[in-house]
Amino acid sequence: MIKNLIFDFGQVMVSFKRKYMVERFVSDADDSALLQKVVFDRLYWDRLDAGTITDEEALRLVCERLPERLHSYARDIYYNWIYNIPEISGMSELVREMKERFGVKVYLLSNISKYFASHVSEISCLGEFDGLVLSSTCGFTKPHREIYDHICSKFSLIPEECIFIDDRADNIEGAECYGIRGYIFDGDVARLKEYLTKLLSDK
Repeated sequence: MIKNLIFDFGQVMVSFKRKYMVERFVSDADDSALLQKVVFDRLYWDRLDAGTITDEEALRLVCERLPERLHSYARDIYYNWIYNIPEISGMSELVREMKERFGVKVYLLSNISKYFASHVSEISCLGEFDGLVLSSTCGFTKPHREIYDHICSKFSLIPEECIFIDDRADNIEGAECYGIRGYIFDGDVARLKEYLTKLLSDK
């Protein structure tokens, strides 16, 4: 019996698009392309997600790869990205409906930076969630087993009573190896709603 829904954040609850976030500040196509490539390079973001580098350290490294005229844009983009991530239409409503209709608990499990963690209360689509686990503050990242163990231990969840919704196959595989059922989200909210409704109705 599924009692807990665990959601990823980026590309599940919100749309994380580099081009959109950069072009809120920069209109020149070449500058935009460079800033997208450098500011959001996984070289820094994997370390930010793991909590092993600070925001200022990451920005210093970013600016070393950019012409000086783009440094202020890089800072503006970085310190405002959390305000430029549109909600995926229908996801907040889906979370609310599953809670109200089936009485399940809902949790967030995300690889994400300490900067996000420090501003998480400003993210309106997370208001319905019963608990959050953010990689940079817990010290573990998906798809490693430790992060799934951490969320289950923190909230006293039984893996077999959980389903994890994520857009990446490797993260789903990691959850399933731990004993949590997985669902790869492809952006189709109606399909996810149909799947969860059937799953939760079969209790």
